Amino acid sequence: MKLLTKKLLQEFKTNGKLPEEEQKFIAHFFNPTGMGDWWAMTYDEDEKLFFGYARITNGEYGYFSLTELEEFRGMFGLAIERDLHFTTTTKQQFQKEYHS
Repeated sequence: MKLLTKKLLQEFKTNGKLPEEEQKFIAHFFNPTGMGDWWAMTYDEDEKLFFGYARITNGEYGYFSLTELEEFRGMFGLAIERDLHFTTTTKQQFQKEYHS
């Protein structure tokens, strides 16, 4: 599965131009065979880095790498996937639904 599409790239560019308090979560990535969820708000194409919220054991805001997500293989050789049902979410909605 392609983790980053042209459509998502455009959404990240648009979102990245907004003031920080108005930025939204654009994409959700997850490990289908174990722990690991990453919610991305912005993306730096040059550095291939997302900024958002990651939860593996404990959750925290910070940067995570597209390259590392793409290279990871879990049980049975399965890769990180993008949640195809995730919709753009405000920070307030995210706090209610996903932040724990």
